[in-house]
This record gives sequence, structure tokens and C-alpha cells, in this order.
Amino acid sequence: MSQVVKEKLQIALKTEMVGYSFYNDAAEIIKDPKGKNVFKHLAAEELDHIKMLMRIADAVDAGRGWIAHADPAENEDKRVREGLPIFGEKNELMDRLKADVTDSNAVTIAMDTEEEAVSFYSAMLKEATEDDEVEVLTKLVEMEKNHYDLLRWELDALTGTGFWADMIEFSVEMER
Repeated sequence: MSQVVKEKLQIALKTEMVGYSFYNDAAEIIKDPKGKNVFKHLAAEELDHIKMLMRIADAVDAGRGWIAHADPAENEDKRVREGLPIFGEKNELMDRLKADVTDSNAVTIAMDTEEEAVSFYSAMLKEATEDDEVEVLTKLVEMEKNHYDLLRWELDALTGTGFWADMIEFSVEMER
């Protein structure tokens, strides 16, 4: 397996860790109860991504190549059980949130991050050569797109656009 693939896996792992940390911290900061639940849910999903990427990175490092996507809890390794090195570095996302501590800013930052993740995993997918690699990266792209949609719906609800989950909640034209 090429060194470039190993480096990209490490970047992906680090990115997911930063996302996990941000979602946990943002869930504590924001005021909207539905938003808190969204961020807690996303933190749990990021943790699943971390577990999966750790297993894949370990398999690649050991020369076994990519392993197929499976339940992240399966064969959970010692690092996950003992805790992840998530808070070791400065989190630029939290710096951005602390500069403007609003629910909509937290969601906007998260949307930007999910959009970047979709681009990153999509670029990796274009270069994928193994079936398991294609499978895993396709699932990651789909999951990150779903995260983005969930956040967009939360932003729509926060800003009162009248839409939530692409369904109209209210119409100005119908208000009297």
C-alpha cells in the first residue's frame, strides 16, 4: 500500500477526531435543545468513523490492505477502549465558534467541515483501486453528505426559513 494512502488515512483519522471533539463541545455550548441533540448524534457518528478508520489504518499498516466496512464496534481495539487522543491539539473549529458563540455559527462551522469531508473522501474515492477501499470511501462520502443535510435542516429551523428536512413548516403567504 502506498505511503500516500497511509498518509491520507491518518489525515482522515485526525479530521474525524477534530470533528468529534467539536461536536461534543458544541453540544455543551449551544442553547437550542434540538441542536444539542443533533450535535450529540453527530459526535457519536464521528466516533464510529474514528473506530472504523483506526481498524483500516491498522490493517493497511500491517500489510493486510483495506478491510471491508463493518460495524465499528466489532473488534474494537485497545486504543478505543482506553480513550482516543482527541483533545491533544488546538481545535481551530472551536476557536471559530468562540469568536461568535451562536447556534447558527456552530451549525455553519459544522456544515463547512462536513462539506470539506465530502470533498476529501470523494477525492480519495476517485483514486481508490481496491474493492474494499471503494466500499469504505463510498460509505464515508454518503455519511458525510447525510451529516451535511442534517445540519442544513437544523440551520433552516434555527433561521426560521420555513423549511425543515426539505419540508415546509410554515408559509408567509399562508399567514394571515
